Amino acid sequence: MLYIANLPLWQSALLMVGLPTVVAMLGPILVRHRIALERLATNNEVAGFKFAVVGVVYAVLIAFAVIVVWEKLSDAEHAVAQEAGASAALYRLANGIGDETGGAIRDKLTAYLRATVEEDWPTMAQGGAGLSGTRALNDVYAAVLAVEPRNDRLKLVLPEVFHQLDVVTQARRTRLVLASGAVPGILWLVLCVGAFLTIGYTFFFATENLRAQSLMSGMLSVLISMVLLVIVVVDHPYAGYVRVTPESLRLVLEEFSALASLPYQ
Repeated sequence: MLYIANLPLWQSALLMVGLPTVVAMLGPILVRHRIALERLATNNEVAGFKFAVVGVVYAVLIAFAVIVVWEKLSDAEHAVAQEAGASAALYRLANGIGDETGGAIRDKLTAYLRATVEEDWPTMAQGGAGLSGTRALNDVYAAVLAVEPRNDRLKLVLPEVFHQLDVVTQARRTRLVLASGAVPGILWLVLCVGAFLTIGYTFFFATENLRAQSLMSGMLSVLISMVLLVIVVVDHPYAGYVRVTPESLRLVLEEFSALASLPYQ
């Protein structure tokens, strides 16, 4: 599904909405050519009851999937914002460590954010995790661990520095985990098979107006396919048309540049 999510929106819509709708509208016509109207009409009452059950079960399932992917998208946005906020706090706390050591921490942190924006993000868009960001974060840890608490001021500042660095690490881990998608393969199988069964069920109803039945099947297909399209697009929060951007991290980098020009830097 990642391939579909990375396509332009109109191509994804054509593949996931347009094509199934054409098939759904042709289905009743093909069935009617093989099975007479009178034979189909005898099953309308029973088929209608069973279709109601199938429709309710599938509606609950697809609603659950939409809620899951939307919550994961919200989690991804929160993780990026949390990472940006902790990075900004860590940069300012480095001012209390000392010129040489604090400057090293600020430089390593700036390099980490640049690696995240420029290299990690394209990799996450493909569902993976980049190594450059990991190495850059290791460099930040090395710079912080090199600090010796020589005075009471450093003893007060260092615990908060480690806390903010821990927040950055946890937020990074969260967004890397979410990059691979929130919907497991087995659920995708159930969603696709359920869509096929729900739409295919309409082929075996009997209405005298075949054109009307074909249109109703097509409208049902559009509705289900559009919801599935939403799930596909939102499932990978860093790829596709609806995605989380590194804009908040870019803003923090701009703040770093502005802070670096201040006299106390």
